[in-house]
Amino acid sequence: MSRMKCSLLFCTLMCLYVPHTTCAQTTTSPSGLHLPPLAEQSQGMGVPVKSEEQVNQERLQKYRELRQQEIRRDSEKLYQLTGELKEYVDRNSSTVLSLDMLKKAEAIEKLAHSVRQKMKDFQ
Repeated sequence: MSRMKCSLLFCTLMCLYVPHTTCAQTTTSPSGLHLPPLAEQSQGMGVPVKSEEQVNQERLQKYRELRQQEIRRDSEKLYQLTGELKEYVDRNSSTVLSLDMLKKAEAIEKLAHSVRQKMKDFQ
C-alpha cells in the first residue's frame, strides 16, 4: 500500500473513532447511577435520576408487556386458523384434506409451538 493510501486510511479511521469516544459518553456517579453528561452537571436541579436496577426493572417490564402482546396476537391468529380448519372439515365429509388445508394445519402447528415457547420464556 502506498504511503498516501496508508495516511488516508489512518485519517479516516481517526475521524470515525474520535467523535464516538468523546460525544457519546455517559458517566457513573459514585452512587452507581448512570447519567448523561448534562444530567451529571445539573444534579440537584430537579432532574429525575434512576438507578441501574430501576432501569433494568423497567426494561424487563417493557419486555414482558411486548411478549404478552405477541402471545395474545399469536393466540388470536391460532384461534382463527383452527376455526377455519374446523369449518372446512365440518363442510367436507371426505377423509382427504385439500393442499390449502394441509398448509393451514402446518401453520397451526408452527404457531402453537411458537406460542408455547413464548409462554415458557415468559416465566
